[in-house]
This record gives sequence, C-alpha cells and structure tokens, in this order.
Amino acid sequence: MEGAQARRSIDLDEPVDLRRTLRPLCRGRGDPTSRIAADGFWRATRTPEGPATLHVSAGDSPTSLSAEAWGPGAGWAIGTAPALVGALDDVSGFAPEHPLLVRLRRDFRGLRICRTASVMEALVPTILEQKVTGLEAKRAFAGLVRAHGEPAPGPAPLVLPPSSDRLADLPYWAYHPFGIEQRRAETVRRACRRATELEATSTMPSDTGQQRLRRVAGIGAWTAAEVALVAYGDPDAVSVGDFHLPHQVAYALAGERRADDARMLELLEPYRGHRGRVIRLIEAAGIGPPRRGPRYAPRSIARI
Repeated sequence: MEGAQARRSIDLDEPVDLRRTLRPLCRGRGDPTSRIAADGFWRATRTPEGPATLHVSAGDSPTSLSAEAWGPGAGWAIGTAPALVGALDDVSGFAPEHPLLVRLRRDFRGLRICRTASVMEALVPTILEQKVTGLEAKRAFAGLVRAHGEPAPGPAPLVLPPSSDRLADLPYWAYHPFGIEQRRAETVRRACRRATELEATSTMPSDTGQQRLRRVAGIGAWTAAEVALVAYGDPDAVSVGDFHLPHQVAYALAGERRADDARMLELLEPYRGHRGRVIRLIEAAGIGPPRRGPRYAPRSIARI
C-alpha cells in the first residue's frame, strides 16, 4: 500500500452531496476507474503530471471535505479536487419559479455541477454510449479498461483508464471482444490521436470547446454536450439527440409524455445558463413518463 502523497481540506459554502454530484463520473457499479462507497468517492485518473488516485470523503464539518491523493499526479489531483466536487460551481442566477424546480432545488440542494478538466476520460466512455443501451456501454467500458488499463496508485483496487496512445494504437477489431463495433472503435481511435488538442479544450469557453470536439468525425452535439457537462463543468450543457431526455424534460416541466429536441429546448429556454442543471435535477429525482412500450434491447455488434 502506498502512502498518501498529498492531502487537503476543501471548504464549502454549503454542504455538497458527493454521491449525486459525482454520479456522472461513475460508469455503473462495475466501473474499474471510480467508485462511490460509504467512505466517500474514489477516482483513478491520468493527470498532466502522471497517474493518480483521489479519495474525497466527509470532513470535520458539514461544510468541509477531506481529500487525499496518491501517485505522481497527486498534486494535480488535489489541486483540482474543489472543482471536481462542485465546490466552485456558480449557482448564482438560478432562481426557478416552476413549482417542481423550486422543490427539486430545495430537496437536492447539495447537488452541484462537477468539473474534472479531464476531457479524454469523459470523451471515451461517452463515445461508447452512442447508439447502444446503457448496460452495453458500461460493460464495454469496463472490459476495455480492465484489458488495457493499469493498476492505479494508492490503496484502492482501481484501474487507470487506458492511455490515449494505447487506445489510438489498437486496431478497430481489438475493440470487438468488448462489444464495440467498428464505427465507435474508429471514433475512439480518431479522438485519441488528437488527445493533446482535445484536452486543451478544458481551458476554453464551453461553446468553443464543444465546437472543437465536433471537428472529430463521429462526435456530434450529444457527445460534446455530455463531455462539456462533466469535463468543463458547464451548467448549461444540453445533450440534444438523446433518446429519452426530451420526454423526461417535457413530462417534468409541462406534463407532456412525448417531445422532441425542439420542444425540450423551448421548455428549457427560461433557464438558459443553467439548463444542464435543470436536467441534472430532473434526472436526480427520477422523473419521466411511465414506460409503456418495449425497451431498447441490447444487440450483437454484427448488427450495428
């Protein structure tokens, strides 16, 4: 077991709900790179200074957190921990009058928008989520990480995400054992070949960064927005093109069972600047129209 190389306390303006804030970073319970447990949040990551494992847990008071990190990138991980847990999330200007949003804001007051500043670690699993079920995507990501990642530093049995160089060098057919067909495999490989350029978007305005991401063939508006929400910490990111999201938003805000992207954007417009925050609140509450039709079934990659 390696000793902690860095430690700090994170002071908050009000309590943060770690589980709900950081849930978008965990790709299911079987995610080898991160976990949310009774003792806090664990994350294995590749930083600009090298691999690191970060652990964030409750602090000495309701408005503080304790962070520890291990590995060559421990200093970077500790330095960016406040942004990661949403301590820097600016909620000013978000004053909804919709009765549901007023209630959700009160009930989920500790939910913040996190910012990882790790673009490729958000982008690769998001590409794997394109056009497949959530279960398929989670299994694919876990399999890819376990096969091509490395043990993370520190005391937790986590695995580092595969490096961009490693994923770029893999032939597309090497992705097939994980249920990843050629289209998504090639998108991952193209993105990883431009990893340095894409990582730089974390310092750009979100709109500019998303435009840069979309220059890569296979990355569209949905993928760019999903990355912007967690890597850039953009509280206004809206994932246009999602299969379920327009129905969830329309049901929550207007009681409508079905909607398209245009209707979703219309309903979210009064909350511009915080549209992604509204979506996170709706998702946290599990609000959506009752399911009546058959669910989208997993498929063989031979048919994708």
